[in-house]
Amino acid sequence: MRVFLDHNATAPLRPEARAAMIAAMDSVGNPSSVHAEGRAAKAIIETARAQIASAFGAEGADIVFTSGATEAAALACAGRGLAGSGVEHDAVVAWVDDSLPVDAQGRVQMTDPARSVLQLANSETGILQDLPQGIAVSDATQAFGKVPVAFNWLGAEMALISAHKLGGPKGIGALVMRRGTDLAAQIRGGGQEMGRRSGTENVIGIAGFGAAAEAAARDLADGVWERVEKLRNILENRLEAGSNKTIFVGKGVARLPNTACILTPGWKGETQVMQMDLAGFAISAGSACSSGKVRASRVLRAMGHDDGAAACAVRVSLGPGTTEDDVLRFADAWLARAQKFRDRQFSGAA
Repeated sequence: MRVFLDHNATAPLRPEARAAMIAAMDSVGNPSSVHAEGRAAKAIIETARAQIASAFGAEGADIVFTSGATEAAALACAGRGLAGSGVEHDAVVAWVDDSLPVDAQGRVQMTDPARSVLQLANSETGILQDLPQGIAVSDATQAFGKVPVAFNWLGAEMALISAHKLGGPKGIGALVMRRGTDLAAQIRGGGQEMGRRSGTENVIGIAGFGAAAEAAARDLADGVWERVEKLRNILENRLEAGSNKTIFVGKGVARLPNTACILTPGWKGETQVMQMDLAGFAISAGSACSSGKVRASRVLRAMGHDDGAAACAVRVSLGPGTTEDDVLRFADAWLARAQKFRDRQFSGAA
């Protein structure tokens, strides 16, 4: 049986989201129509909006549905002259000046929060940032649903979130913003989403997003991610005991509970991903949002690792459905291949 250990790329669809989406498929109305069918579709959207507001601690904020966090980043950041850093997601870096320095622990150094964008959690390393009050944009995409976070105490003007990172469908996200925030629409037309994002809403996707957010909040409250963190620690300890030259990036600082960034000098991350895929395990060599490209991690380079080392990291990200057996099987398979790598290195050196 295959084991999926790439939850930071996308999480499996939650049954609650699937059920909500199937139910929404029977809604025939356009949510902009004033007849009963249209009002029923609109009600689905507003129910989901309320579910997300509650799960994200965003009561009283505006939630603008988009096609994903990438579109939300463009809507929030384009043309605003914001500063960012080299550890931000590509979707954010595309719109900001990545001039903010990053220390060796992956922490961003910031002087002007009101003109800056900062992620709460890094998708590759899991490292959590201390978010200053008054920041312009917070990228909460990876943090939402995995660690306690509430928009209303973040102090950010806007925040980016995505459904598929917490068990909702792909292709739906949102920009959460303080009510009254001045923001120009990028997609104009019918004036949907309070005039911020025109186009007929993705009712089915939005329904799944709302249900997934609600279920994710329950998991967090029930301590599910504390169990996941214990499994992550078991994994890292097992690998560390069998491979003393491997570096666990971010270990010792605050991280997402599910993320292990494993760097073994000389052993290409791309090679590890392929070898583990053949062994039945899905992991990644960095962010999944680069159209299948595998390259040296920009995040690790920003943290001070050279290109060679930055190309030798893999990310293992666990989820609520991960078991201890999954973790131990992966550790055994990875260590067996790590030993073969070391044997080839020794043979070559000889």
